[in-house]
Amino acid sequence: MNKTIILLPGDGIGPEVVASHKSARSGRGQRRAYVSLFGSRYRRASIDSFGTALTPEVLTDCRSADAVLLGAVGGPKWDNPNGTVRPEQGLLALRKGLEVFANLRPVKVYPSLTALSPLKPENLAGVDILVVRELTGGLYFGKPSGREEINGHIRVVDTLEYQDFEIRRILDLGFEMAASRRGS
Repeated sequence: MNKTIILLPGDGIGPEVVASHKSARSGRGQRRAYVSLFGSRYRRASIDSFGTALTPEVLTDCRSADAVLLGAVGGPKWDNPNGTVRPEQGLLALRKGLEVFANLRPVKVYPSLTALSPLKPENLAGVDILVVRELTGGLYFGKPSGREEINGHIRVVDTLEYQDFEIRRILDLGFEMAASRRGS
């Protein structure tokens, strides 16, 4: 059974990381064959090549793929905060378009690395935390809603907007992940 993986190399170190996918994959005895797509439509610097951070064609391809491997996005070339097109826009559009709403960030201490930590070993024993972070709402898409000067200081306000289903799905995932950990 073939599976399709879209490889989006991104910028900076992204192309190197994504390219390593092929060598890591080929070194493992897999039972399934994978078809990796890494053509001109997926080249780095989409902004420079196409004038947009994520083309509709690439998003369509990603939606029909079995998996998407995304490298790092952004870099000094595109760091202008006043730029009309920024790499992060592609990342956020990809998250939204694929309905990827959560980031799982595990924190686990490996005993062989304990001596390298600035923390006392007894404080690291048994640490196993999973942070569930919401990825598509709130300040990711916040809109500036106020700017004023008060006593010589600038005060700004961005609107943090969430809909009930966005809150519910991240809480449901967090509770589901918690229930599956440590034999609960």
